[in-house]
Amino acid sequence: MKLSIRQMTQSDAETIAGWHYEPPYSFYDATADADDLRLLLDAGTREGRSFSAFADAGELVGFFEYKPDGDEMEIGLGLRPDLTGRGLGREFVDAGLAYGRERFRPTRFRLAVATFNERAIRVYERAGFERVREYDHETNGGRHRFLEMAGPAEPGVR
Repeated sequence: MKLSIRQMTQSDAETIAGWHYEPPYSFYDATADADDLRLLLDAGTREGRSFSAFADAGELVGFFEYKPDGDEMEIGLGLRPDLTGRGLGREFVDAGLAYGRERFRPTRFRLAVATFNERAIRVYERAGFERVREYDHETNGGRHRFLEMAGPAEPGVR
């Protein structure tokens, strides 16, 4: 999947806000957490940090969020619900890392993933991320267990 990545528009954000995943992944629906939805739909918050990913045919297939933390970069991402579980995750993650590497030049990437999401964790590990720590986080109306993962900014380096 060759992707083009660009600054997220309001239209993109509204489309993404309407995406609904099958349980238990519905945990990642933008509407599952009012604060997350507000941030997604706020153009000022998205500027310079939220980006849309498009396939060759110009269809919106996912998004990436890049939050600098010193010389490191925290990333968030989402693949369109109908594309999940189809073996596209690694290529999608690699494209987002390449874009973040080129645009922001971090020394390391970090991300957080709900611990139940073993499917995503396997993709991140194949992309070079390692488990750092588990922690509890308040989101989606409750306290949930998350895994922090980190990986080098340079591809192929551990």
